[in-house]
Amino acid sequence: MGGSVVAAALLARVCQARATLGAALETEDAYAVAVAQDELDDAVRVARRHGIDVGPAAAESEGE
Repeated sequence: MGGSVVAAALLARVCQARATLGAALETEDAYAVAVAQDELDDAVRVARRHGIDVGPAAAESEGE
């Protein structure tokens, strides 16, 4: 798998995780928020470990 394919997949994972967190916050379901926040944290960590800029962290702080 090429580097750009990996980068695109990791960015897509972060984007999906942010969307899932946003949806969980709207439902005010504490468990769903916790699960979504955990997935987002993991997605961001993996992307950053691979040197990928995931953009502003505003969406990550919403779940705190």
